[in-house]
Amino acid sequence: MNAYYLKPADKVSEYVQEILVIENHWVAVPFVLPLFANGTPTLLFQTAKGRIKNSSNYLTLFGQTIFPDRLIINDNFTLVAYFLKPHALVSLFGISAQELTNNPIDLNLLSHCKTANIQEQLLNATSTTQMLALLNDYLFNLSTKIKVATPLVKYATNKIVQNPHYKILREMQNELCITERTFQRMFERDIGTSPNQYRRICQFNNAFQQLNRKRTKNLTEITFQNGYADQSHFIRTFREFTNLTPTEYLNYGTRT
Repeated sequence: MNAYYLKPADKVSEYVQEILVIENHWVAVPFVLPLFANGTPTLLFQTAKGRIKNSSNYLTLFGQTIFPDRLIINDNFTLVAYFLKPHALVSLFGISAQELTNNPIDLNLLSHCKTANIQEQLLNATSTTQMLALLNDYLFNLSTKIKVATPLVKYATNKIVQNPHYKILREMQNELCITERTFQRMFERDIGTSPNQYRRICQFNNAFQQLNRKRTKNLTEITFQNGYADQSHFIRTFREFTNLTPTEYLNYGTRT
């Protein structure tokens, strides 16, 4: 199996955070990809159908993932995941982000003008490079038709991602000169969660990425660097978003 991350092409970088490619051409047992909260909507394509809960398809659009889930693929595949910036669902697809929170959908269920036969083109692609080019063109074409501008929520989410401490929400409200209720409605519509839930997801994801890099069971540094009150607080939050403790997660990857 070959897995790697790519930076988005310049023409879609305003809406795409990063790209994950997984190529597995020898699937002897079902491949399972855990789906954890990371704060980013995602456009996901596999050359073999992937199953999430009771749905099985090739091309999936995710909103915010809060409850942990998993993608199961039974055949050889190439997977391409475009991790979108938080405001991209409304901007590119013109849909309420709240509709997709914990509710990924087959992209083909959107109107024809939003899908443009992209699934058929991807399934007929002869290389990963061609798949990436098709997805870049697809998202770029959507970006040229944008009718919904989200400058305030785009600015607020950028700030929260950079520093998701507990005072950041009040700071953002004051800086944007909006009421708490307006701030709440804006996030629920354009991001799909409450402002505080989004902040907690960003805080967790920062800690999760740090845990992945360090691969250490000494959680003290990660706990306090990411603003958790103590290790118990961090472990409770980790379990909430993954159904695992940090130690169980680290051990999971070593199982044979």
